Amino acid sequence: MKEFKVLGMGCSKCAKTVESIERIAAELGTDIQIEKIEDIQQIIGFGVMSTPAVVLNNLVVHTGSIPHREQIEQWLKS
Repeated sequence: MKEFKVLGMGCSKCAKTVESIERIAAELGTDIQIEKIEDIQQIIGFGVMSTPAVVLNNLVVHTGSIPHREQIEQWLKS
């Protein structure tokens, strides 16, 4: 199972990132665990300065925008 964390302060882009990952995982039949982190200290702890950010299995894989579908699919298939 892939473990995702979406880092952000509750903006609409952060919510859209969570929705996109959940929707695409469901379409592909991939089991995921997803957690939304809004605590600034935890976000800074990942070294992230621009949100939304995506963490996959404790590795920051994306920052600063809503990831494209192709990126999400690649994460889910890797």
